[in-house]
Amino acid sequence: MSVPENVSYLPKGLPIPVAEPDGLSSPYWAGLRESRLLVQRCGDCGAWQFGPEWICHRCHAFDLEWVEVAPLGRIFSWERVWHPSHAALRQHGPYLAVLVELPHAGGIRMVGNLLGDPRQAVTIGTEVFGVFEHHPDSDPPYSLLQWLL
Repeated sequence: MSVPENVSYLPKGLPIPVAEPDGLSSPYWAGLRESRLLVQRCGDCGAWQFGPEWICHRCHAFDLEWVEVAPLGRIFSWERVWHPSHAALRQHGPYLAVLVELPHAGGIRMVGNLLGDPRQAVTIGTEVFGVFEHHPDSDPPYSLLQWLL
């Protein structure tokens, strides 16, 4: 599912997310642009991991693959952010930051925004699903993964 076109949760003026110069996270960002959530899985031991790394955290193999997973999870932790972390967010608060656990992907956790009323009640363990927010007119184009109850 995608956020309706021309709808942006975040205001203009924030830095555009791009892969590191070494390209490590490029498959992740490219996947988001295709409305796909890609995370790493070790081809040797099967361990899942996120954020991207060159080496498996469990067995130290260099055989990491990018695997598509469903953008479904549950809230592991959350915070209602009142103090902006960037000048562009000064008039955009509060907002909800969530740490989402993906049980079907080894329990990896991802940080993101919880869309909707920023004053809504949030409960640890609540199931959430990811939506893709596309910015095709940006230079360079990018997409974000946001979360909904």
